[in-house]
Amino acid sequence: MKPTLQLKLSQQLTLTPQLQQAIRLLQLSTLDMQQELDQFIELNPMLERADGPDDVAEPVAEGDSVELNDAWQAAGEALGELSWAAAGNGSPDDEDEERDWMQQTPESISLREHLLAQLGEMKLPQRDAVLASLIVEALDEDGYLLGGLEELIDLGPDEWEVDEEEWRIALRYVQHCEPAGVAARALPECLQLQLLRLPDSDVRQMALTLVLDHLDLLGARDYTKLKRRLQCDDDMLRQVQQLIGSLDPKPGRPFSTEKPRYVVPDVVVVKQKGKWVAHLNADAVPKLKVNQLYASILTQHRGADGKGLQEQLQEARWMVKNVQQRFATILRVSRAIVERQWRFFEHGDVGMVPLVLREIADELDLHESTVSRVTNQKYLLSPRGIFELKYFFGSRLETDTGGACSATAIRALIKQLIQAEDPARPLSDSQLSDMLANQGVVVARRTVAKYREAMHIAPVNLRKAL
Repeated sequence: MKPTLQLKLSQQLTLTPQLQQAIRLLQLSTLDMQQELDQFIELNPMLERADGPDDVAEPVAEGDSVELNDAWQAAGEALGELSWAAAGNGSPDDEDEERDWMQQTPESISLREHLLAQLGEMKLPQRDAVLASLIVEALDEDGYLLGGLEELIDLGPDEWEVDEEEWRIALRYVQHCEPAGVAARALPECLQLQLLRLPDSDVRQMALTLVLDHLDLLGARDYTKLKRRLQCDDDMLRQVQQLIGSLDPKPGRPFSTEKPRYVVPDVVVVKQKGKWVAHLNADAVPKLKVNQLYASILTQHRGADGKGLQEQLQEARWMVKNVQQRFATILRVSRAIVERQWRFFEHGDVGMVPLVLREIADELDLHESTVSRVTNQKYLLSPRGIFELKYFFGSRLETDTGGACSATAIRALIKQLIQAEDPARPLSDSQLSDMLANQGVVVARRTVAKYREAMHIAPVNLRKAL
């Protein structure tokens, strides 16, 4: 074949740096976005926060027109349902020098430090102290010695020739520490250690027998066999069950070092003149401005030497514009959701109507993937609590009257029926399905079981009570 040259015209979407930055800011949570801004401000002197009394930041437009609407649509079509990774948890600034030291939260102590401090006060012989400290190091985060003493025998110094009885003595030292039940090798032993510290009584003795020999029957709620094995009546078994229920099955969990995850609502919903209205949370919107001093100097002294600073100035203006665009888009989507789900704010979950991302995307002329990013890790504060925006979306289930009911409303109905049931005769999934059908909502038994499990509600045999 003879090589030839041909000209061809085609259209291709190119994501500009500004649009890439806008998409990234949109998918971040508010706390992650604040961290992103802090890093940007440290690297770019052209951008600063308008925190002073004389500083003025450009307000976020709350109108329905959004400048980058076409860009959102184009980017959504190009990127499809590409998922973006959100990283990091927000944490308060512990280095604020202006914070009153009296109001600082004390550093939490770990379970290991707590136990070693108690062992140090016992003034144990060196041999027992070393073995006890090895046992403390082997505990898991719940305070259990899951491996047992068998795995600890090889941990002692070879020249000591530690036997199993010495390990048992060291284990008893640790088990006498607080919290009660620590260093247990299984759940029955953990409950036993806690019961032994209570005053002696008939209820305690029966509870000891139950946790050591019949804990499986209690977990299965087989009260008939329990009464026969323990030779007691309903009243005594009820007291035993209440006593065991007051114990802590995970004594080491209060000492967990896991940091809490803070949630900052992006939108606040209030009722004004009989209508539910969404507004941006002013505390969540960062107040940004371009440093006017640097900008004016660059304007007066244009040249090749200031090219890098000119690029930083342009990036700072992009950042201010994209942050405003982010919150304007969140507000538009939130208002569309509130307009559709106003019954939820009036009546709770039972008032939730079916809603999918496509409906909001079509109404606001956005791509469905853009709405997905807006509703992910963005939160709404209302008189009923704080909810993630994606909470208001749910699948559609048909009713026998030809209407539709949302999955969230059905879950709320199931929860109401279970809360009103007789504890001695709880409702099965089939009975719940029949009761929903009587209310005009046709739901299969398997669907009821799926919704019940999603709400972490136990099955019928585990909900039975005396």
